Amino acid sequence: MDPAFFITAFATLFVIIDPIGLAPLFVALTQGMDPRERRAIAIRASAVGFGLLLLFGLVGEAVLAFVGISMPAFRIAGGVLLFITALDMLFERRQERRDDQAEARPDPSVFPLGVPLIAGPGAIATIILLTGQTNGDLALTAAVLGVMGFVVLISLALFLMGGLIERALGRTGINIVTRLLGMLLAALAVQFILTGLAESGFATGLG
Repeated sequence: MDPAFFITAFATLFVIIDPIGLAPLFVALTQGMDPRERRAIAIRASAVGFGLLLLFGLVGEAVLAFVGISMPAFRIAGGVLLFITALDMLFERRQERRDDQAEARPDPSVFPLGVPLIAGPGAIATIILLTGQTNGDLALTAAVLGVMGFVVLISLALFLMGGLIERALGRTGINIVTRLLGMLLAALAVQFILTGLAESGFATGLG
């Protein structure tokens, strides 16, 4: 197993799910709730996000094959989607949309925390792309899904420590971290596109 692949998988999933950016939103969505209720919401939201990403990681490529979409085509489309997400992170549009979704709800664990904030379109595209790179190797696929589970576990941990992290970083610190992650995601998105072009035969020597 190539350690670089798992580092890339972790970095990509960490950036696109963005646990650091979700922590203050979790605090806002659960404001006024007692600690036990907030903990239950954090666990449910993480379980929903993990379950959906696990499902798409296991059968997403089969669904693509059923509808006649090749992996290179999906890799290019996924790269474009991730690049748009990176632009949103860099120019704060992503946070504005998240704030719009943070209206008061009795239980935000499924929506908007589980979907679309943890298991959003970008995360779903990413897990399909990453499992597609394992070429059907069950051990590699399980390892990628394990990496995804670890990122979701980090999200859960940050949810549980959301108040502390928000006070420690402050609004400015969160904005700085979000922009740094956006730059990294943009570079990874371009790599996805170049790899997809190379695999499709449209351009050689790019992947």
